[in-house]
Amino acid sequence: MSPFLFWMFALQMLVFGAAVIINRNPVASALSLVVSFLGLAALFMSLDAYFIGIIQVLVYAGAIMVLFLFIIMLLDLRAEKLRRINWIASAGGIAVALALMVQIFSVIGKFPAARQPFPPLARPASDDVRHIGLLLFDNYNLPFQIIGIVILVATVGVIVLSRRETH
Repeated sequence: MSPFLFWMFALQMLVFGAAVIINRNPVASALSLVVSFLGLAALFMSLDAYFIGIIQVLVYAGAIMVLFLFIIMLLDLRAEKLRRINWIASAGGIAVALALMVQIFSVIGKFPAARQPFPPLARPASDDVRHIGLLLFDNYNLPFQIIGIVILVATVGVIVLSRRETH
């Protein structure tokens, strides 16, 4: 991956990670977290960790965030009312973040191996995804199917419990 793409995805993660904290609307925060997860998946893909990148998209950006959004909609959370900013606490948080950044850069500056590019990873002779799939569907097929049924029953139960009575 080119350094430009790395910095673009890293900046995307930082900006949308900050948006998760800054947004007052819980739905906007959850959607910002999805975009941050997509940037992380792109960084995993750039490290040739394709399986982890795909799982990042499917599990976290897909399933977990759908669950978060479903809970937010079920609880009917509203945007937090605007309140005054505590400038002392904000300045303290920024000072701690800057001190941490200075400490990280000073440690990296004193560690010569940190300034060298990481060598490419050796390609495995076999495919990890194939082995995980065979293990999942051969040795653990019954628990995998039981978990699917439990998730289906939980989903139907939540829909039944969240249904509004019209009397």
